[in-house]
Amino acid sequence: MPATSAMSGRWLASVAHAWRALRHPNFRLFFFGQSISVIGTWMTRLATSWLVYRLTHSALLLGIVSFAGQIISFLIGPLAGVWVERLDRRKLLVWTQAAAAVQSLAMASLTLAHVITLWEIIALTALQGLINAFDMPGRQSFLVQMVDDPNDLSNAIAINSSMANGARLIGPAIAGLVIAAVGEGWCFLIDGVSYFAVVASLLLMHIKPASIARTADNMLEQMREGWDYVRTFRPIRSILLLFSIVCLMGYSYAVLLPIFAALLHGGASTLGWLTAASGVGALTSGLSLAARKSVIGLTRMGQVAVAILGAALIFFGLSHRLWLSLVLMVFVGFGLMQGAAISNTVIQSLVPEDKRARVMSYYTTAFFGSAPFGSLLAGVLAHRIGAPHTVMLTGACCVAASIWFALELPKIGSIMRPIYQEKGLLPDTNLIRDECEPAL
Repeated sequence: MPATSAMSGRWLASVAHAWRALRHPNFRLFFFGQSISVIGTWMTRLATSWLVYRLTHSALLLGIVSFAGQIISFLIGPLAGVWVERLDRRKLLVWTQAAAAVQSLAMASLTLAHVITLWEIIALTALQGLINAFDMPGRQSFLVQMVDDPNDLSNAIAINSSMANGARLIGPAIAGLVIAAVGEGWCFLIDGVSYFAVVASLLLMHIKPASIARTADNMLEQMREGWDYVRTFRPIRSILLLFSIVCLMGYSYAVLLPIFAALLHGGASTLGWLTAASGVGALTSGLSLAARKSVIGLTRMGQVAVAILGAALIFFGLSHRLWLSLVLMVFVGFGLMQGAAISNTVIQSLVPEDKRARVMSYYTTAFFGSAPFGSLLAGVLAHRIGAPHTVMLTGACCVAASIWFALELPKIGSIMRPIYQEKGLLPDTNLIRDECEPAL
């Protein structure tokens, strides 16, 4: 009995440790508000894809709409990062979330009135891209203000990823049912209303005033300084390059999922299940990262995750059975989220505070710069060689990127170690030096 009690105690302690960032009241508010909002966001993503495919039946136009939603963020991302460092980040997020609500409600109004056109979808999707250019670096750099203990930052990022991917599991499944029952417009309406939850959570926070960067340097000079840091600091440069390749090749499968749903003899509900299956893998990834007690070994895990992603995409392109495709989507979601969350965590643990928003804007740019071209490329390739061959090709590129990053690990590990030592993030310096040197 005592042994059982001890095991139970250790298990409870482990669970508590995995959710330790929620002991910070501001992060707890953000977590619950954002959980509601992101479910709506995933409903809109699926509804938009299905609406475009229903109106056009074109793989190329699916890629163009996705491109329009992300290219704006790519073009103004670095400039937005400089602006974010000059603004109160909570106020910024209140405005970006309110603007996103207006965008979703506009989509809902036009769709429910049965007057929406492809050009209106493209324009409103581009508007969301403009909002995201400011929202994403603001949200990523705001995490530091919500979590008082820097040792809990990596846990907060992992929990945030788990929340986003729990929503990725729930949102598309709900969206598939809603579309089948009453149409896409109601998904947009639910999303628009859901933004009020995160706005309320932001307004209820008690945040210590953060020092806002006041500098005589002009914005172009600050942009150049941020770029020089990213370009010359090898760990961040290598991680961002790997992340960019994953976004270019790995994320592009999502724009083709409506085609795979049709190839598997299904409709909107099948699309919802495929998206939800990737959400299961992504949620599993987030929970596994939340349970970790240290940042040590994350870069090695990221390299393995990209290899898993690539292999799963190759086999997904070969699959002709729904059950097998769903299983493979779990591995795709796991690999994608593991790679993205680890990149975020490692970058946030390395970057100095005075460059955080600018560097995170390059993280945003890596996503919104690579993903739109990947979506457009996927649409063009699928139009020429078919969706299955397209995802097999993109999967092979992810495997190649994983091999390249494996060769980079020993070089960046030696640079990262003294930074982690200075920040007190290494639990056992001797252990790390002797056993985990290449795997930082």
